[in-house]
Amino acid sequence: MMTIMKHLRIAAATGILTLTLSGVATAAEPAPGQSFRPCDQCPEMVAITPGTVTAGNPKDFENPEPDAPKRPTITIKRPYALGKYEVTQAEWTAIMGANPSENKGLKNPVEHVDWKMAQDFIRKLNQKTGKSFRLPTEAEWEYAARAGSSASYSYGEDEKQLGQYAWFVENSGNVTHAVGQLKPNAFGLHDMHGNVWEWTGDCYMANFFATIDKRHSEEWETGCYRVTRGGSALNLPMAVTNSYRASLKQPLHNANLGFRLAMTLP
Repeated sequence: MMTIMKHLRIAAATGILTLTLSGVATAAEPAPGQSFRPCDQCPEMVAITPGTVTAGNPKDFENPEPDAPKRPTITIKRPYALGKYEVTQAEWTAIMGANPSENKGLKNPVEHVDWKMAQDFIRKLNQKTGKSFRLPTEAEWEYAARAGSSASYSYGEDEKQLGQYAWFVENSGNVTHAVGQLKPNAFGLHDMHGNVWEWTGDCYMANFFATIDKRHSEEWETGCYRVTRGGSALNLPMAVTNSYRASLKQPLHNANLGFRLAMTLP
């Protein structure tokens, strides 16, 4: 009889499975860049591997002098997953019931969601699924948005190409659109530029890069201004870049403000 390998990995239509000595199939860790669902009722996620990326606004570091400030970097030390799409109105209503959005559409991103409302959704989703979803940190958000790029946008610097990747003021008609219609970045993430601003878990710190490795935002003060990233369907190109930062005091919410989920991987 053929010896059964202890960790024989096989490809299947539902993802990667691992056969153990007992013969029981168990879900394996998602491969880097792989799209997966942590459970049947869970949103689609993309696995992000640790690494380092050049960050910040390239235009802020154009001084060629040797002693001029150098561009900062973001280093991610643990694998994590980020939502392939912004949380949709269908996903929201399945957990919360009432839909707060102004521009209704089941595949449109949910909006008119303040930071606390996003946390309430996550808490109920985790209770229902047994998973540990959360908002991304600001560092995780920019690292994933860049997808290895040091440019202003995930694909480069050419604003003429922006409409292929982002719903913004020049192509949106000033309304949000169904998620996933435009090109993804190199990590397979859609709408990281534009459509809706996305909440992060972090409090706004003026010197973001000086505090990037400090304690996680959940341990910080609860009354702070929370960081939003990515820009929206109402914004000019400068506001939908990888590096542009905004912050909002609670309980503000509007028709161009939503979020996407994150979770830590083993």
